[in-house]
Amino acid sequence: MSESQTTNKTQAKVLIPEGQAMISLLGSRDELLRVIEKAFRADIHVRGNEITITGSPEESGVVVRLFEELVELVGSGAELTTDSVERSIAMLRMTSDRPAEVLSLDILSARGRTIRPKTVNQKRYVDAIDKHTIVFGIGPAGTGKTYLAMAKAVKALQNKHVNRIILTRPAVEAGERLGFLPGTLYEKIDPYLRPLYDALHDMLDPDSIPRLMSAGTIEVAPLAYMRGRTLNDAFIILDEAQNTSPEQMKMFLTRLGFNSKIVVTGDVTQIDLPGGQDSGLKVVQNILHGIDDIHFSRLTSADVVRHRLVSDIVDAYGKYDAAMASEPRAIDKRPRGRR
Repeated sequence: MSESQTTNKTQAKVLIPEGQAMISLLGSRDELLRVIEKAFRADIHVRGNEITITGSPEESGVVVRLFEELVELVGSGAELTTDSVERSIAMLRMTSDRPAEVLSLDILSARGRTIRPKTVNQKRYVDAIDKHTIVFGIGPAGTGKTYLAMAKAVKALQNKHVNRIILTRPAVEAGERLGFLPGTLYEKIDPYLRPLYDALHDMLDPDSIPRLMSAGTIEVAPLAYMRGRTLNDAFIILDEAQNTSPEQMKMFLTRLGFNSKIVVTGDVTQIDLPGGQDSGLKVVQNILHGIDDIHFSRLTSADVVRHRLVSDIVDAYGKYDAAMASEPRAIDKRPRGRR
C-alpha cells in the first residue's frame, strides 16, 4: 500500500497479489465493489491489480484496511458475498476486531458447506464455548445462538471430546394448546423439537442420524426428561431457555457431569410462560453472575444473520416494548355511577 497527501484528501494505493483473481475480490460485474463504493465517501478506482482510493484520511484508511482484510479472506479460501463485505465494513467501523479473523474461523465443515461465525459477537460466543464449561447465549431470533452451539457439539463429537450430544427444550406452549393437538404425547411434543432436528440435518448425513439416535449418541428430548440424571461425557444444549421456570433451570444445570459442557440459549424478549411466571433464564443471570467457568454471551439485532428485515423487525419490536414500558398506564376516569 502506498499513500500520497493532497489538500484535505489522501490518495492511497492497494496492490492486489499476482495470481489472485480480481473477480473473487470485486464480485461478478463488480457487485462487491459497488457495495464498498456505496459505504464510503471516497473515490475508488481499479486498474489491473491496483486499487486507488482518494478521500479523507479517515475514509481512505478504512477502505485500505478493508481491501487488505478481503484479500486475506479470499486467500484463506472464503468466498466473498455482499453480506460478508457489509459485515466486514461494519466491523472495521465499529470494533477493533479483524474481519479476516472473525469470518475465516471454521467451526464445522459438513455437507458441502462450512459453518463460521459471521459477526464479532458470534465469534466471541464460539470462543467462550471453547473456554468455559457452561455458556449462556442470550439474544434475539436469528443470531445463531443454537445453530453455532450445535455445530460446536457436532465438532466435539467428531473429535471424540465427548461421547454424546443431548439437545433439549422445554415443551411450553407458545399460543397453541398442546391438549387440543391430535396424536400421542410424543407427537404433540415433536413440533417443539423439530428445529433441533432441522439443524442436525444441516450438519450430519441424514442417513446417520437415526442410527446415532438409536445408539443414544444423539438424544433430542423435552427438558422434563432430564430430571434425575447425571450427564457425563456429553455436550448438552438447552434451547428456548427463556421458557424454563427458575426451578427447571436449577434442575437442568445440576445435571452437569464430568467431562461435559453445557450451552444454554434463549431470547428473554420472547417468554411464553403462563401467568407472568418468572423466566429461569432471566433469574439465572443474577444468581450465577461472576462464577468462574460460567460465561454469559449476549447477542443483539446486529448479530442477526437471517434476512435483513429480521434485524429491522427485532429493532422495531424492541423500540415498541421500551415505549410501552415507559408509558404510564391509562387511568380510568369514567364517572362512578350506578351499574
